[in-house]
Amino acid sequence: MGDGDAVRWSWAVRRSAPGSRTTRLELFYDLVFVFAFLSVTTLTASVLTPANLYRFLLVLALLWWSWTGFARMGNAFRADQGMLPLIGVVTVAATFLLVLSTPSAFANSGGWLPGPLVFAACYFVIRTAQLTVFAWADRADPARRRGLRMRFLAPTVATALLVVAGTLPGRLAQERFAVGLQLVLWTLALLVEYVAGAILGRQWWVVLSAGHWAERHALIVLVALGESLIALGLGPKTGLPLTGPVAVAALLGVVIVATLWWAYFDTLSFALEQALHQARDQAARLRLARTVYTFLHLPMVAGIILFALGLKDLLAEATSPATPAWGPPLGAFWAGILFGGVGLYLLSIAACWWLAERRVRPPLLVTVLALVAAVPAVALLHELNALVVLAVLAGAGVAWETRREDGYRRRVRQLALEEQIAAEAEQSRWRQQHL
Repeated sequence: MGDGDAVRWSWAVRRSAPGSRTTRLELFYDLVFVFAFLSVTTLTASVLTPANLYRFLLVLALLWWSWTGFARMGNAFRADQGMLPLIGVVTVAATFLLVLSTPSAFANSGGWLPGPLVFAACYFVIRTAQLTVFAWADRADPARRRGLRMRFLAPTVATALLVVAGTLPGRLAQERFAVGLQLVLWTLALLVEYVAGAILGRQWWVVLSAGHWAERHALIVLVALGESLIALGLGPKTGLPLTGPVAVAALLGVVIVATLWWAYFDTLSFALEQALHQARDQAARLRLARTVYTFLHLPMVAGIILFALGLKDLLAEATSPATPAWGPPLGAFWAGILFGGVGLYLLSIAACWWLAERRVRPPLLVTVLALVAAVPAVALLHELNALVVLAVLAGAGVAWETRREDGYRRRVRQLALEEQIAAEAEQSRWRQQHL
């Protein structure tokens, strides 16, 4: 092999393998999404109105679609080899700039750069960079190359809609009509990406490594749960006095986050990965990967971030001298955010169980109904008392779900442990021979 061949090989896009796992570079990708979730939550909490809440959900959905592009790219190719690290740094930088431009994504805040156009441009860079990797890898296959041209159409149309949404409403005289038009254009951009992904995904989505795909989505759920803890710990400021209400709120917040962690990671994450491994038929595997992971994990993450949004100012309000002991009344809007976020998360988990394993989870469904039914009553309670009710309902529901298992949980966890032990043994054998 000559020097020229070595250079070409060093920049080659290398295909992944069925047994591949998450790389350190992909964990680096996720760092920017920690910042993204925190920034979007902080921005929404500053002025929380129904319209602003819908904007938050739109931005979160576009961020999620950008992240799924990273996940698909890392599943098909080795993210830390060849040109992929360079492309990864470019897309991470674009994602970071996109998050910085989020406060002015709907209306220019008066900065030197137009926020809506920066947001749209960054989104276009992220999506086209991801698709360019697939185009480069499939450049020798005429059939797949024709399909790639269709893939670039969706982000192009979505970006054009975002540009129009950022420029056209400002020229309209009636503000209410302008806001409605902007939200409609953003919604259309989102639908273009998701519908195109669902349709074209049947042709070009390839889940090469079930373990990698499951691990990437489990890690992003963990990132969202971490955002809840950050929202509770920081709130609008640091240095709160260590009083009884502060200690109680902190402990209750940790209990609720731990409950949400248990609901996903105790059994479901293992069961989903095992179902993905068992789906030998490629079409069945793609349906499971697309429906359960790409589409159902979005409301799961959204539910966690909504819960974090509700926690954002709770500690400061509960300890302020201007408010009653244990905080002011929660109110119907904030009760819907807190209880609705946890309910959405648990409902998404129940849906994952049904679609992957055809198992109905009555405890989770009953808990969701109880959370929804409790909103009118807890709206009248002081904030920390409402948090107690939320911890009791969520904790009791997940505990009930865990206790009623008929041995299935034990089998799933035992199979996962045996797989881990076998993988560790194989890695040790290889190291002894080659290192």
